[in-house]
Amino acid sequence: MENVVVLIVGAGPAGLATAACLSQFSIPYVIVERESCNASLWRNRAYDRLKLHLAKEFCELPHMSYPLDAPTYIPKTLFVKYLDDYVERFNIQPKYLTSVESSTFDNDEKCWSIVAHDMAKSTIVRFTSKFLVVASGENSAENIPMIPGLQSFPGDVIHSSSYKSGKSYSGMNALVVGSGNSGMEIAYDLAAHGANTSVVIRSPIHVMTKELIRLGMTLARRLPLNLVDKLLVMAANLIFGDLSRYGIRRPKMGPMIVKSKTGRSAVIDVGTIGLIKKGIIKVQGSISKIMGDIVEFQCSKKISFDVIVFATGYKSTANIWLKNGESMLNGNGLPIKEYPNHWKGENGLYCAGLGRRGLAGIAADAKNIANDIKSVIGAMSV
Repeated sequence: MENVVVLIVGAGPAGLATAACLSQFSIPYVIVERESCNASLWRNRAYDRLKLHLAKEFCELPHMSYPLDAPTYIPKTLFVKYLDDYVERFNIQPKYLTSVESSTFDNDEKCWSIVAHDMAKSTIVRFTSKFLVVASGENSAENIPMIPGLQSFPGDVIHSSSYKSGKSYSGMNALVVGSGNSGMEIAYDLAAHGANTSVVIRSPIHVMTKELIRLGMTLARRLPLNLVDKLLVMAANLIFGDLSRYGIRRPKMGPMIVKSKTGRSAVIDVGTIGLIKKGIIKVQGSISKIMGDIVEFQCSKKISFDVIVFATGYKSTANIWLKNGESMLNGNGLPIKEYPNHWKGENGLYCAGLGRRGLAGIAADAKNIANDIKSVIGAMSV
């Protein structure tokens, strides 16, 4: 049994940022991670051409800036290097290959009781902690929708987390399901590598350039969101024109308001829209069923494919292991309270990085959590 003050579950950017903020106050913590490395999503489950979609000033973790010569939009490899330097700077030492099986609040002892599996030694490890931080991420488990007949598809079926590059799909018929940033960028990558590419776009989406989003985020510090949105939509119209004739509809709410209300980001175009306009990438509607290698869409169109990439996001798995977390998380393992009040539950329970606000949201969560724990400890010792 290990008795700790703070237990942090997850050594992605959210867990690392929380650890760094706690160390600034000399508050002892233990951080556990089920994978064999920190930030495994960024290291092992991100496609090769990925860059951070937001400018670097919106993507820093607390207490450490990017090097002065870093580009405005940080590529994946540089971000991983930044995280490694961050771990070294704050001497963060996660217990790797340690998977939390359950955590319950002990009302008598007024502490959290955690059972974890040490996968390297095949043993059970137990912790008690005064404070528990859920930093296991929104992107913990792959989300693949149930489509009738999917199991009959003979080709490759992969989730975007397993996608690295379109090199091996040259000349094949490829379908990307999902029109968020990953889906649109993977569609571009497949087409650039010579695959005959289609992308399923079911819901309305905002399409922006990365410069427009940077402008919007900068203006949003000073101006009301609805005004910023008007400017962004006007500029996007000038740049991209009317995309509805290509099967891309725009939401009624503006991009910054959509982000603040739902956590959904605008699509930052990397060249996909140009290929859609040229007819190189085809836009498809919803899938009704799959029969062998034939995908039938709801408009009754039938097309044969060799590979399907699901860029349909992830699910939080916190609810599987967290018992007594109903003060903070809903049935989907995401916060009940609206941003920015989502990070705190009852009985010393917190969550970092579940507010759907990217790296800037992670930095804010980590600072809030460390400040709150510091004030609770301060009040206890009075």
